[in-house]
Amino acid sequence: MRLGPLAPKQDEMTMAKPRQSTASCGSTGRKIARKKARKATGRKFAANRWSQHVTREGNALDLKRGVFTLSDPKRIAASLKRSAERSSRRKAGAYRSALSMLTFYINRAGKTLAKAQRQRLERAKSELKRQFGRE
Repeated sequence: MRLGPLAPKQDEMTMAKPRQSTASCGSTGRKIARKKARKATGRKFAANRWSQHVTREGNALDLKRGVFTLSDPKRIAASLKRSAERSSRRKAGAYRSALSMLTFYINRAGKTLAKAQRQRLERAKSELKRQFGRE
């Protein structure tokens, strides 16, 4: 049943309207655009990998590989001290930088760090303090 030349046909009334794309829907579109721009520039890193980003690109220390897996707390502390004193990337004093990296590693490992290894690293903290003459 048509009422006039401008009235819609019966089959046109039942058809669904096409959806708008998310790019034109306010703030959601802006978020998508920012995410795409970040991918294009190569500045992408996951929010749950912030510690990896800090370790890789932060201005902290140039550490010897595997320093935190050593079995002797004195060797761990000595290696951290040597790295801290030689590093040109640190912003604070050598003691503060070395202790910060040790604490950062312990915190980053969290619950996955074995109890024996955690105790070893905690002893390395006090050994580091002794080696820097801060006792």
